[in-house]
Amino acid sequence: MRTNERQRGATAAEFALCAVIFFGAVFFLIELARALYLLNTLQEATRRAAALAAVSDFSDPAAMDRVRQAAVLRDGPGALPLGAPVTDAHIRIDYLSLARTASGVMTMTPIPAASLPACPARARIQCVANPNGDSCIRFVRVRLCAPGAGDCQAVPYQPLLPLTAIKLPLPQVAATAKAESLGFQPGSALCP
Repeated sequence: MRTNERQRGATAAEFALCAVIFFGAVFFLIELARALYLLNTLQEATRRAAALAAVSDFSDPAAMDRVRQAAVLRDGPGALPLGAPVTDAHIRIDYLSLARTASGVMTMTPIPAASLPACPARARIQCVANPNGDSCIRFVRVRLCAPGAGDCQAVPYQPLLPLTAIKLPLPQVAATAKAESLGFQPGSALCP
């Protein structure tokens, strides 16, 4: 009987060791799959937001909120599904002009918010008058940034199962699209 009791104890110890290794591998694979999902989804979110922002009224805060929410696959404010901590607040939309530098090279330059045209009709007039002007919106750039930061800082990765204290940033993803209508509707009134 003693050998049976010893055998039962050895079996339980072997099972415990194997279970720890097995479940550790399963949780690692789940986290790896989620990280790959996030990488692909964040690239798609910035691409989607750039395409929507190129045809949306940049002077309407509600329209821009809808663009950010659609980018993270939502109809209202909130987090990207299975993508915590990324929310619509992490989507940063920049409008770029195509300006000529002193050396004659054309470069995409961010337009400060204070220098943006007041409405899409005014943007169209400014671009017709001077296509390479400082306030002519030629491109839309969307990036994933930590909210509230002046410059675009990386968003920290938040594991689904916080079993480790690994602090990694999410990849810096960005998409640029050519500005299209920017929400301009033919016959719309000219803003002041």
